[in-house]
Amino acid sequence: MFGSEKKTPPFLKRIVSAVVAAASAACLALGAVTCSAEKGKTFTVGFDAEFPPYGYKDDNGEYVGFDLDLAQEVCDRNGWELVKQPIDWDSKDMELKTGAIDCIWNGFTMNGRESAYTWSTPYVNNSQVVVVKKGAGIDRLSDLSGKIVAVQADSSALAAFTGAEAEEENKQLAESFSELQQVGDYNSAFMNLESGAVDAVCLDYGIANYQVSSRGDAFVMLDEVVSSEEYGIGFLLGNTELRDRVQTTLLQMLDDGTFMRIADKWELGSSVCLSADSAYIDSVNSDIEKQSFGSLLGEISGELAKGLLASLSIFILTLVIALPLGLLISFGRISKHKLLNIPLTIYISIMRGTPLMLQLLVVFFGPYFVFGIQTSASYRFIAVIIGFSLNYAAYFAEIWRGGIQAVPRGQYEAAEILGYSRVQAFFRIGFPQTVKNILPAVTNEVITLVKDTSLAFAVAYTEMFTIAKQVAAAKTTILPLFIAGLFYYVLNFIVAFVMNRLEKKLSYFR
Repeated sequence: MFGSEKKTPPFLKRIVSAVVAAASAACLALGAVTCSAEKGKTFTVGFDAEFPPYGYKDDNGEYVGFDLDLAQEVCDRNGWELVKQPIDWDSKDMELKTGAIDCIWNGFTMNGRESAYTWSTPYVNNSQVVVVKKGAGIDRLSDLSGKIVAVQADSSALAAFTGAEAEEENKQLAESFSELQQVGDYNSAFMNLESGAVDAVCLDYGIANYQVSSRGDAFVMLDEVVSSEEYGIGFLLGNTELRDRVQTTLLQMLDDGTFMRIADKWELGSSVCLSADSAYIDSVNSDIEKQSFGSLLGEISGELAKGLLASLSIFILTLVIALPLGLLISFGRISKHKLLNIPLTIYISIMRGTPLMLQLLVVFFGPYFVFGIQTSASYRFIAVIIGFSLNYAAYFAEIWRGGIQAVPRGQYEAAEILGYSRVQAFFRIGFPQTVKNILPAVTNEVITLVKDTSLAFAVAYTEMFTIAKQVAAAKTTILPLFIAGLFYYVLNFIVAFVMNRLEKKLSYFR
């Protein structure tokens, strides 16, 4: 009995078969998911969207360019999904370190940054060249003495003139400039050049060639080269696995001719230097002497203090001009005369309905592009003050208007009975109450003004926050931005304290 073979009941066989089938299906599904996860991997490329021909937005609103075409081909061959992520170039290191992007692929210069990233091998040989207006009388680099030269912030051109590894000849050339002006992007640089705000622009050969050819015959490129460099793809330090995968794919593209076809499409074939014989730069910055936190904090604070004066200048002058101007505008806004009321209502609507950054650009570039009047370098600060004052006067005008209309009409009538003129009644009775009524709203605007001073860089005027971004990019740390935030907070704390004391002094009107 015990030695006889036991038969499995039919219903149990069916259960076992069902379990096996389900397990097999689950295994297949898991494999499919794993495969799909690999093929569905996103590859996020960080790039400056105003950097043609390497990466920019075309007439159809699409991000295109040489580097983006290369990245797309790499993704297609690996079954990845390409994510084109425009970034603020000053914040590229923070984007990479936080994992927001997988690499920086946008005509990214390796020279001077060898130990800060895990690099691909060089794929483009590039030069820094100078572009000037045609007929400007600048034919060689030596002619730039006494001139204003624009470069992009944290760019190779800036490093070629002021970097630690800059050639002595270039440093002396930079010292001969009237000013080395930093701008946010190359479009702004060419607007400055065209309007006469700067005399020359120094930039990468590929971008210079694109800009000169696309803008007609208005500009020329000097024959002399400022410096030469190599472009690579920058990955997070230590991320060799992703780098190797991308590098292997690029070499495959080079072997089958795809790489050169893409380069020729963007007229960069003569600059290509990708080779299977090139060696990786896999050094790490552990050998670099690390600066102590206290020393770093002091150095950064000292740099930001230089920009603090510029920010305070914008803040104080804007208040001095915008507050009384807003009061005058409010009188016209209240007026029953349509010749005053309607234009001022339109003015306030435009100032409050459009970005302050746009208004700054219009004030700075408007004289040239609208009236053909060339502006000087000194006009840059004047344009900032005009733009800020006109913008904030519109806001203050509405605040003044609300405060004036909040004073009961009966008080003016009583003053008239007592023999006061309309002007006397306003300034002796209405105005003190108006000031008290509007203080909370004015405080909010003043605090906003402190922070808005950072928008001055729209016209390449360097203030504190711009310096903070530049130092953060140079030192690859977010600390300068935190310190700048602390400076802004202290300023606004002082503003709030003063305004609160003023409110208490006027509390006797209650």
